[in-house]
Amino acid sequence: MEQTETAGQIRPTTKSKKILYWSSTGLLSAMMLMGAIGYFTSPEMQQNFVRLGLPDYFRIELGAAKILGVLALLIPQLSKFKEWAYAGFSITLISAVIAHISIGDPVSVTIAPVIALILLLTSYFNQVPTRSINK
Repeated sequence: MEQTETAGQIRPTTKSKKILYWSSTGLLSAMMLMGAIGYFTSPEMQQNFVRLGLPDYFRIELGAAKILGVLALLIPQLSKFKEWAYAGFSITLISAVIAHISIGDPVSVTIAPVIALILLLTSYFNQVPTRSINK
């Protein structure tokens, strides 16, 4: 990774930040999109919502919200909704970890939302500004 040194601090270059941003955002988006599709198509996923004690309509709402969040992250014209997508994904992923732990799911099940949360944080903190506040 390319780095520059400023006042004794090593900082990643803009190119490095872009690579980190798009890599993490792409992987996060793929995970969210696959999950959303599973919410609509997988009987196993539907059973998991029942096992977690969640109502069926929540599965549909969450699937739709994930698709909208992915669009907000990937389509530059929707950048004003990006913060909402990050917030929504954060709440969803933290809630997923808590839910899986609370019903005693194994680490192999709980790890997916943890990985997605790490990708989300990497994406969020490596954003390269796309517009100025004064526009």
